[in-house]
Amino acid sequence: MKYYIGVDGGATKTAFCAAAADSSLLYTQLRGSSSWREYGIDHVVKNIKSVIDAFPLGNDRVIGGIAMGLPCFGESEDGDRELELAIKGVFPNIPLYLTNDVEVGWAGSLCLTPGVNVVAGTGAIAFGKNESGKTARSGGWSEFFGDEGSCYWIGRRAMQLFSQQADGRLPKDALYKTMFNELGLKSDFDFIDIVHSEYMTNRDKVAALQFIVKEAALEGSVSAKAIYSEAADELCRLVAAIRDRLWFKNRPFPVSFSGGLYKTGELVLPFFFKGIEAVGGKPVIPKYEPMYGALLLAFEQNNPEGLPLLYKRLEET
Repeated sequence: MKYYIGVDGGATKTAFCAAAADSSLLYTQLRGSSSWREYGIDHVVKNIKSVIDAFPLGNDRVIGGIAMGLPCFGESEDGDRELELAIKGVFPNIPLYLTNDVEVGWAGSLCLTPGVNVVAGTGAIAFGKNESGKTARSGGWSEFFGDEGSCYWIGRRAMQLFSQQADGRLPKDALYKTMFNELGLKSDFDFIDIVHSEYMTNRDKVAALQFIVKEAALEGSVSAKAIYSEAADELCRLVAAIRDRLWFKNRPFPVSFSGGLYKTGELVLPFFFKGIEAVGGKPVIPKYEPMYGALLLAFEQNNPEGLPLLYKRLEET
């Protein structure tokens, strides 16, 4: 029996799934980050191999294909080449489809059909494919100067607004009070020490400040609510950029979404949906998680005749 494997790599976690050719078996697993820029290629590839080697696929296991969506792929010619060589080295003679993790998000959310998927988690990026198969991505450049609309970006905006409210440039509201209390500050300027010691080199911690912004928004903070509105605007700009490059035949075109930011619900989704409609899109609820999108790509590339059975199994799951 042949098996097919999908890998959804992310900056924070990596999700794996495997299915038999007839989808009689479906297995999933979670591990840590797959960011080679942060942890190095050798470390990332070793972790991926250890998970796949441990899949309980039986003694007659034959891997018919692997699709991996990995962070940063497609952004560095040298890095892509080294990463691809390393992965092919540990999975010799196995068909591999390597892509950026944003494509597996699209594949899962829209079931391989034309449209756009917008990822907003720690970072922010969008990917689309039109009716002719042409693809485009927008965003996802770097948290240092980009990733607008992401949880990291929201964390940065919260820091800016806290400092501006602390020194009187803006009126204080629940955002100031909530950050002061949640961070355990004794004075406003303690914030500088905490940022330098705990946040400046920790991308995930900055992104986690989004939870404080959410709490403040629910307490009525005008500035916190405005951050979510601004984030939605930035994410819709990603969709507009892809629309202009792909020129979808069907209007409105489907726009799905994935990532932790959307779990804030009413704080961001109404703004996001309104913005999507304004740029010609139609918001749709994502169908499957990105790891299943990777599995769908593995089937599409290597076992397309098995896709109907896989869709049926995913519906049951």
